[in-house]
Amino acid sequence: MKIISQNKKAYFNYEILEKFEAGIFLIGQEVKSIKLGRINLMGSYVVLENPVKNPEVFLIGCSIPPYQPKNSPPDYNPQRSRKLLLKKEEIRYLVGKLSQKGLTIIPLKVYTKGGKIKLEIGIARGKKKFDKKELIKKRDTEREIKRRLNE
Repeated sequence: MKIISQNKKAYFNYEILEKFEAGIFLIGQEVKSIKLGRINLMGSYVVLENPVKNPEVFLIGCSIPPYQPKNSPPDYNPQRSRKLLLKKEEIRYLVGKLSQKGLTIIPLKVYTKGGKIKLEIGIARGKKKFDKKELIKKRDTEREIKRRLNE
């Protein structure tokens, strides 16, 4: 399993409750571009469309630049929404979880598995500002303790 891209800010801004593995519906040049590591997950999120009848999951705001910019189709949009491929029972579970207040789905990382490109998504709850400050203080004190022990 080779990790191509990670959304490191997601772990700082959100408390990850559960993780899922999803396939992504891509066109050929997007696959080549992703395998070269040219994908940006910052600011992207996952939405459920038509949650009552035949729910579908889409990745919004993810940027995949063209593999060969001069040779790309004229109508190619690097910011287009991409369908995520999940099992029906996983989609139903996500619909139920998103009905709870304060939960969202965010992409965590993109990796290859058996030659296929996979996306790890997580059900997350946003952290408050004081939680983030507390985490920073904890990291600083741990760093200071390690520094003192190594001296």
